[in-house]
Amino acid sequence: MMAPVKVIDRYLARCTLMGFLLVLGVLLVLFSLIELLVQLNVVGKGAFQLADAFFHVALTAPKRAADLVPLAALLGSILALGLLADHQELTAMHAAGMSVPRIAASVLATSVLIMLFVFLVSEFVAPPLDQAARFRRSKAIYGHDVMMTKSGFWARHGNVLVHVGQVQAAGQAAGIEVYRLDDLGRLQQFIYAGQAIIAEDREWRLLEAQSKTFGAEEVASETIPDYRLPSFLSSTQMAVLQLPPDSLSIADLWSYIQTLRERGQNWRSYGLAFWQKTLLPATTGAMVLLSLSFVFGSTRMRSAGQRIFAGMITAVAFQLFTQLIGHLGLLFNVPPLPTTLLPIALISLLAVHLLRRT
Repeated sequence: MMAPVKVIDRYLARCTLMGFLLVLGVLLVLFSLIELLVQLNVVGKGAFQLADAFFHVALTAPKRAADLVPLAALLGSILALGLLADHQELTAMHAAGMSVPRIAASVLATSVLIMLFVFLVSEFVAPPLDQAARFRRSKAIYGHDVMMTKSGFWARHGNVLVHVGQVQAAGQAAGIEVYRLDDLGRLQQFIYAGQAIIAEDREWRLLEAQSKTFGAEEVASETIPDYRLPSFLSSTQMAVLQLPPDSLSIADLWSYIQTLRERGQNWRSYGLAFWQKTLLPATTGAMVLLSLSFVFGSTRMRSAGQRIFAGMITAVAFQLFTQLIGHLGLLFNVPPLPTTLLPIALISLLAVHLLRRT
């Protein structure tokens, strides 16, 4: 009996992977077209041209694929197992001696390959390509006066070099360093402010700025309660120049979180991104487990269209719930790990409950 079971395991693995890759490919094309439409709105700004828009979409495709993996795992498994059920192949597997838990275990074992794919892409492939795309776009739009980095960005404003460590909501920034140079490029003044407020006229107000002025023989230090940096950058430009937390790798996120903690700055949005990326394989496994309930559980449906539609609604609801819990956690200063684990735990418990009612 073992040989036929192993053949069935391989057949289930092949069907599950094919369903996953098919759905992932369709979703990737669809969301890439949406991203292209977004980038077309930027064409014409600075040196950003149509070819740059297509290249940007291509470079950000791996990150897009990694983000879509949980949804593709859910819909791909529903599609693959649904087709097997429609063709009475699952019935034949039952006749060969495979129980529902045994079939479910085989599908979940296959999902390990998908989880490994998620981790490798999201950690080693997607971050450098996504960052390269954003660096390239910012350079094309703003020229050499602006340079993005993993921890904020640099901007040139006349004889002044400004490093912005973190962009915050409501027109604010944190960790601002100002280097004022003379005509020969020598440092005249260094200013650091933990917080800055951006006005509508692009004037920056650096609050409680610590200033050091370098003279010929001495360094003068003072505190400036409200240092003004006129005609610098708007809040909209800031949003484009800041690398979003989910574009960083897990290692970079961890390193940046420690830096923000040492500076006393808000790190929770990066902590949320860290745990979401770290637990992305677990999210994928939970979605695969949930997909089994659409075929075997009490929610099983007769037509493939009904299963796919129900899976899409479930995936959208899960995504919205995840985002809601995450943002509520940031709002009420709840640690990011519980807010990330809660949706995964709930969807796993729901899937187990539905399968146990088979």
